[in-house]
Amino acid sequence: NDSQAYALGASLASKQFSLSYQGSFEDANSYDDGHGERVLDTLYRVQNHALTGAVRDEKQQLVVKLTHQKIPYQGFANQYMDMTDNTSYGFVAQYQRELENGDLQVQVNAHDVKHEMGFFSNEKTGMMPMNTDAQDYSYQVHWRTDLSKQSSLMLGQEYYGYRIDDWWPAVAGSMMMGPNEYVNINDGKRDRLAAFAEYQNQVNQAWWVSAGVRVEQVTTDTGEVQAYNEGGMSGMANMGSMMDMSKTDAQAAMEFNQLDRKRDDTLVDISLLARYQLSNNDELQFGLARKNRAPNLYERYSWGVGKMATTMIGWFGDGNGYIGNPDLEAETAHTLSSSYTKLAKDDSWQVTANVWYTQVNDYIDAEVTKSFNRTDMAHTKRNILTFTNLDATLYGAKLAGLIELYNTKQAGKWQLKGSLTSTYGERDGSNEDLYQIMPLHTELSLEHEYKGWQNALSWQWVDSKTHVDERRLENQTDSYQLLAISSQKTWQNLTFKLAITNLLDEYYQQPLGGVSIANYKQDMSNGFEQLAGQGRSYNASVSYRF
Repeated sequence: NDSQAYALGASLASKQFSLSYQGSFEDANSYDDGHGERVLDTLYRVQNHALTGAVRDEKQQLVVKLTHQKIPYQGFANQYMDMTDNTSYGFVAQYQRELENGDLQVQVNAHDVKHEMGFFSNEKTGMMPMNTDAQDYSYQVHWRTDLSKQSSLMLGQEYYGYRIDDWWPAVAGSMMMGPNEYVNINDGKRDRLAAFAEYQNQVNQAWWVSAGVRVEQVTTDTGEVQAYNEGGMSGMANMGSMMDMSKTDAQAAMEFNQLDRKRDDTLVDISLLARYQLSNNDELQFGLARKNRAPNLYERYSWGVGKMATTMIGWFGDGNGYIGNPDLEAETAHTLSSSYTKLAKDDSWQVTANVWYTQVNDYIDAEVTKSFNRTDMAHTKRNILTFTNLDATLYGAKLAGLIELYNTKQAGKWQLKGSLTSTYGERDGSNEDLYQIMPLHTELSLEHEYKGWQNALSWQWVDSKTHVDERRLENQTDSYQLLAISSQKTWQNLTFKLAITNLLDEYYQQPLGGVSIANYKQDMSNGFEQLAGQGRSYNASVSYRF
């Protein structure tokens, strides 16, 4: 993708004071897949800046960080629109103080984002602006005290505030996108007020336990909205479904404005973790947790019901449309997990096995409300879905390990690392598959270190994706394997790195990549194909510290 990246960092520090700057810039074209075909609309440009200052003495420390991000454009191949500007500014201040029997930490945060969606490239064309202005701010107060040499108690109080305005300016001369601006979310609010307590105790040499509870109040609300028009073109039935959509959205806006839109959720999280040291080289962990998540503002307050309005909603990359549901309940997940770790006495190898099982009440999913098709071909059909609550179950396992193959002064250190992960998710009752569950996959790497050299040969295998969400018309994908090789050498302050990813130029489709809407808009006859991954890529970098 002809990516070019530049980074610069500088720091000044003493025992009591530090000041540092980190900045980066990256520019990339759309990449090619393993067949040498351009994967449309994957180009981007981004810059990031961070300035951090800190002061401290023997007992306390204050850190202040300022951040700025500028993304003038970024293609989103699996969305109907692209990003034409994203400008954000952030502020974080953190104060830490050591106490006689513990410590205190206070942090405040503020973040402002101005975001525009539209079209900027002939790889995906159109004419429709979408603007978002959002702010989030928070504070956290954490106080930890030692109850004894073996036990401690942490108490915390936190607040998170989020505000967003999302509106779509009218397009001059368009009968469908005007004469009004489309107000999607008007003064949206999501406030979280929380308090928690966490107790930890090293019971004896073998047992360590941690128990915590968190209570959180989440309040969401939004103002009145409006459609592009008031439905005055309803008599123009010969103009097709887009005219009917405008009329329907006008009715939906009127009904939404008549609602009492404020919602409150009380969330109670509980966690229990126990660790048992079987020996110096064997460790067993057990975890039990109840966790909650309240709906976000788009899940709750996206009110449009027509084809165009709904397809602008969603972060799933599936080409479908989504309608919000003000009456969504918060998700409640109950998770049981366990892991076992075995180490060699000489640390020459290590194996970890982890299993988990999660049952979710009121899982936020979606049900099909209606369908649409921009052609007369069956494989271009998409659905409009409404967010809903249901019960679901997710479970999985992971096996990971490493072994030191060889370690001498003459040949350096050779290690083999690997992992195998399996995850599954389904709706309770119907046993239907959940959306975007990663299929069985494994990673294996051979790593070598010798006199400033770091070399690696890695292999990744991903199984076929056959468990798919039929409601979202999720695609199945074939299995694939990828090879990558890298080499890095450091001479004092100078570091060179060379790498080749997808060494064999394998063509593959990303199981969780969503569909290529960019390809669909260029040639609808291909339907909604799964987004292809990047082909063979040669990468080189150099860095110098002084």
